[in-house]
Amino acid sequence: MSSSRENWGSKLGVILAVAGSAVGLGNFLRFPVQAASNGGGSFIIPYLIAFLVLGIPLSWIEWTLGRYAGILRHGTSPSAYDKIIDRPWGKYLGSLGLLPPLFIIFYYVFIESWILAFAWYSLTGKLMAVVQAGEITEFFRNFISLNEKIGSIPAAILFFAITFVCNMVLIFLGVRKGIERANKISMPILVIMGIILVVRVLTLPDIGKGLAFMWNPDFSALLEPRIWLAAAGQVFFTMSLGMGIVFCYASYTKRHDDIVLSSLSAGSANAFAEIILGSTIVIPLAILILGSNIEECAKLGTFGLAFQSMPLVFGKLPLGSVFMTIWFFMLFIAGVTSAISIIQPLISFCEDDLKISHNKSVMTIGLISLVGGIIAIAGNAAGAIDELDFWGGSFLLVVLGAVQALVFAIVLGKKRKNRDSVAFELLNCGSAIKLPRIFRIIIRYVCPAALLTLLVAWIFHDGLNVLLMNNIDPKAVVSFFGCEFSQKSFVLGFRIFLLALVGLLNAAIWYAWKSGRAQKHRRIA
Repeated sequence: MSSSRENWGSKLGVILAVAGSAVGLGNFLRFPVQAASNGGGSFIIPYLIAFLVLGIPLSWIEWTLGRYAGILRHGTSPSAYDKIIDRPWGKYLGSLGLLPPLFIIFYYVFIESWILAFAWYSLTGKLMAVVQAGEITEFFRNFISLNEKIGSIPAAILFFAITFVCNMVLIFLGVRKGIERANKISMPILVIMGIILVVRVLTLPDIGKGLAFMWNPDFSALLEPRIWLAAAGQVFFTMSLGMGIVFCYASYTKRHDDIVLSSLSAGSANAFAEIILGSTIVIPLAILILGSNIEECAKLGTFGLAFQSMPLVFGKLPLGSVFMTIWFFMLFIAGVTSAISIIQPLISFCEDDLKISHNKSVMTIGLISLVGGIIAIAGNAAGAIDELDFWGGSFLLVVLGAVQALVFAIVLGKKRKNRDSVAFELLNCGSAIKLPRIFRIIIRYVCPAALLTLLVAWIFHDGLNVLLMNNIDPKAVVSFFGCEFSQKSFVLGFRIFLLALVGLLNAAIWYAWKSGRAQKHRRIA
């Protein structure tokens, strides 16, 4: 097998790919829920501050570490950390960079398939009929519990299969022909669909009531720490930081590509999709139609907003079926671009460290994600997706972000004699604009301190209850593949399953080094 690696075909390609990984369900669903739950305009101010002092610097950190890995012809953190830390345990610390995509992909494709199904039901008119009959909640419940069928096949299973195949085909085509081309086509379509919906919302009578909620902040609310914590968490989640995605995508850049400007461009595109498109479409429209019940809608969570509240909102608009169809197809495009980005770090690990061919890597990861997806589907009602989302989509993101910030600041950020540090030299290499000095201070000192503080505060605020399963009713009974368990027993068993996956991943890393498959490279001095 050739040791050459693919590169992005163009600067626009890498920007759209990274933007595509970030612009996903978090922009159009999670952000409106967070904003509605935290005072609307009062949430925007901490969000923008967190974006500037945490999101952008952390993005630069991950781009730089990815470039370091790419120079070593690797796309994931085990090899990069092995060389950066220069200790035998470095590669195992790097396994943290593969756990979030591994856990997230188990359920993300499943949720992505829900969106495709609802897009189809919107297009055929069935969803509008369900809304007008006042049965949307029951319909959604039947769909996710596999009781809604097409012929004799559960509809959720059929759409899962279609979505799974679509993702795997794009990954099979590779970085340039698959990921880059898909984002070049889909991202402009997504923006056009978003603008159509924004224009429709802004031309509604009395829409000012909804806009006022988003853009008239209550400054006294800024004294509440929970709003700042929620804003920082949203920035972290929506920019795909700590997932290993930006790290992997940056590894496919050329050594003299401008990653400072590329990172800013991708981050700005994500912020545009989140604030201008996501918040303008969902919150003002929901307030106009549902009145003061926006906080109640937010309590339904991300899925309740997407699959129950928004169909009700569109159902009360002229041509509502058309706009509902655009809404769900826009969400599906956002889901596809994010899903393929989540899968790619795992593919890169197989290719770069285990030296498996591209085709076999796709089949291997496809099989693993298929098995994990089936387990997530079967265990959805029992809490499997909640577990995967907590560990892969929340806890590990903060942990990996803190590790990356510390590695950048302490190991690569040391100034060398008569030369800049490795970290800032790699970051500034090829850039049209040099990194402002204030951001050097933020990256080296503010980011690590902020992330460690966020991690500690999060563990004591929410994490301990989840770790100790205090949030689970001890009398609750759930079903998994036809067998009944107490929910606590199921969750404990599922966590043991996840720990087994962690062990298998680290065994694969050990094998890659023991067998000599992982290439030996010197550190970048």
